[in-house]
Order: sequence, then structure tokens, then C-alpha cells
Amino acid sequence: MKRVALITGAARGLGEIIARRLHAAGYRVALGDLDARAAGAIADALDPSGETAVGLALDVTDKSAFEAANSALQQRWGGTDVLVNNAGRSQVSALMEISPEEFDRVVAVNLRGTFVGSQVFGAHFAQRGFGRIVNIGSLAGQSGGTATGAHYAAAKGGVGVLTKIFARELAASGVTVNCVSPGPLDLPVVHETVPAQRLDAIRRSIPVQRLGSPEYVADIVLLLAADHAGAVTGANWDANGGLLMR
Repeated sequence: MKRVALITGAARGLGEIIARRLHAAGYRVALGDLDARAAGAIADALDPSGETAVGLALDVTDKSAFEAANSALQQRWGGTDVLVNNAGRSQVSALMEISPEEFDRVVAVNLRGTFVGSQVFGAHFAQRGFGRIVNIGSLAGQSGGTATGAHYAAAKGGVGVLTKIFARELAASGVTVNCVSPGPLDLPVVHETVPAQRLDAIRRSIPVQRLGSPEYVADIVLLLAADHAGAVTGANWDANGGLLMR
């Protein structure tokens, strides 16, 4: 395996799990995050030599940061083959109390980050004649759920649309663009921030009666990133325990 993958928001949570899964499958992985130290620590744990894992400082709201990451990975490993737009930000706020400034901050990470990352690496992939972009959406962006903030839901809905737009634009160049939309996931941050009684109510509301597996979401990303996944593009893969059936 000589493929290279950049995962944004990879210093913790789902992004870290995706990075670990891709690395275990043989990918060389770059873990991009605002917290460069934490990303670097995970990369060191994966491969202390730095030959197959590296942490990068990456602000996904800044297009020039993606351009710098692209250049760095070209110098380090000869280019990138997979981009996982995972970085996200949610903020629980009452709909009518969200300020324009708060709205912009949340949308910038979740939607603009996906847009500029796909621009920079989509062009790089198209030039190389191969690439895989996997966006992390959300059930909230499909159902209009506001438990994680209306601005978060609106931004993730936009991620689903951008997935289709970039998929059409890049398809003829050997580049696929897909989205994975999880429902509530069994992550430490969920257990840390959601009261136990509320979490029990969430579980009961899910048809399968349990939180989703982030490891399984990582497996979906791995499948969509595969060389032989070229016939799948513009798709939105659900992993929500039956909360949305279609």
C-alpha cells in the first residue's frame, strides 16, 4: 500500500478512529488538526519513525492551510490520494438565540472547511487522475434535527449537497466524492457531555436501541476510499440505527 490519506479533525474522536483504521489498513496517514501537538502525538503512537504517519497543524476554515498541507504531503510522500473531511464543530443553542457570529463560526468549520478542502485536494487528485474524497455529514443535516445546533444541522445539510456538486465536477478525472452521515455515536465526548438520563432517552429513540459504532463508520470510510470503489460517487451513506429510513 502506497496510498496517502489526510484526515481533518484527527486529533480526537471520530477523526482519530478513522486515521487509526486507515493506518491499520496500510495507508500512510496525515492527521490534520488545530491541535497540532495532539495530532502529532497520535501519529507518533502509530509510527514513531514518521514513515507512515504524521501530524499537521490544519485550520480547515483557511484555504491556504489546505494548500500548505498539500505541498507538505507532496514533499513528504509524493502527493495525497484520499481526503477525509471530518473536522466539525457543534454548539447546542436555542434556534432563536443563535447570533449571526455564532452561526458563521459553526458553518465555517463544518461547511466552508469541506468546501475549501475539496477545492484544493480535488484539483490535486484530478491532476493525478485518481482520488477519493469522503465527507463526514450527519443525520442532523438530513432530518433537520437541532439537538446539536441548528447551524450545525444546516451546515451538514450543505455538506451533503457539496458532495454531489464535487462528485459531478470531478467524476471524469478519476475522483470520487462521497458522504457518510452518522446518527448518535458511541464516543467518549458523548458520554462526557450528555447527562446519563438524556443519553438513555436517546438510546430508546433509536430503532436498534443503541448508539452507533464509530469504528464501523471508519470501516465505511475505508471502503469508500478503496481503489476499487470507483463506481460509487455522489452517494450519502447512512449509519443512524434506523432513525432515518429511505
